[in-house]
Amino acid sequence: MKQKTLLVTGGAGFIGTNFVRHILAEQPSWRLVNLDALTYAGNLVNFADLTPEQAGRHHFIHGAIEDSALLDRLFAEENIDGVVHFAAESHVDRSILKPEAFIQTNIVGTFRLLEASLNQWQSRGKPKNFRFLHISTDEVYGSLGSEGYFTESTPYDPSSPYSATKAGSDHLVRAYFRTFGLPAVITNCSNNFGPYQFPEKLIPLMILNLIEEKVLPVYGDGKNVRDWLYVIDHCDALMRILEQGRPGETYNIGGDAERQNIEVVTLLCQLFDSRLDRSAEKASQRLIRFVTDRPGHDRRYAIDASKIKRELGWSPAHNFEEALEATVDWYLDNMDWVELVRSGEYRKWIEINYGERELSLIHI
Repeated sequence: MKQKTLLVTGGAGFIGTNFVRHILAEQPSWRLVNLDALTYAGNLVNFADLTPEQAGRHHFIHGAIEDSALLDRLFAEENIDGVVHFAAESHVDRSILKPEAFIQTNIVGTFRLLEASLNQWQSRGKPKNFRFLHISTDEVYGSLGSEGYFTESTPYDPSSPYSATKAGSDHLVRAYFRTFGLPAVITNCSNNFGPYQFPEKLIPLMILNLIEEKVLPVYGDGKNVRDWLYVIDHCDALMRILEQGRPGETYNIGGDAERQNIEVVTLLCQLFDSRLDRSAEKASQRLIRFVTDRPGHDRRYAIDASKIKRELGWSPAHNFEEALEATVDWYLDNMDWVELVRSGEYRKWIEINYGERELSLIHI
């Protein structure tokens, strides 16, 4: 079988790490060039336990997607057959504090990656099997009411600098398909969770605080709803799209698991209490505190994933509760990794984002 070489951007981050590990395990003829700037959420320790065979098919490059010269060199030297584009600044709260980095990476970086990809594709005679797979978010669609779902035809209505820059990058990718014919595919996914996630997002932040019995900060009234997608299921969907997805198309990827934030936090408390034998007096729900909501906090996201189910035969293989249990167990079984990420950067972020927020001592 002919070896396929993919350029994976942001492959040392959360979803990228899981994708790289998934592909190396499931596709023995695929070789991955992993380009990552190793900002705060990127971690090469994520690949320390690769087998020698897998490590031989994983080529890591430290660099940024904004570096056009580096991209041109990689495409020239590595004979790239496709691009899987994860690299992005991805946290809403950080985008509110410092939006410029989001514009540089998510818009300018995507533009430069598109230019390099287009040049490679054209110089090789426009091979039909080349793909540019752009991973985006359901946040570009804005906020839903209590009913309805995001479909691939939902108009864009981003609320934060993060989602606005992702919307801009989506439009650029779509334009390069329509204008130049670059065989690009866009995916918009719901909220991911699972192993190797930096503890700034809801689930890993709560897990690390539960380990240390620290306060569990929950925005607003805790009733914001997200559709939760286990990262392993997401990676399986992306692999399916690479192999079967049609250029020019958009595919929504969701987990069919709508939950209020407070429901997720409460379930995590219950899981920790059962695993660590915490008594009623030490029950973890005592740690929940409601904090001042963030600006422009979308109330509800929910994905209609019927297109990918219908056209490509994909659906999530894990239910939410089982996947959340597996995630908790992964963190408890990988405390060395946890200690590594609980660095100055993590503690600095918690202090900046939560230190001055008003705490409401509401117990549930």
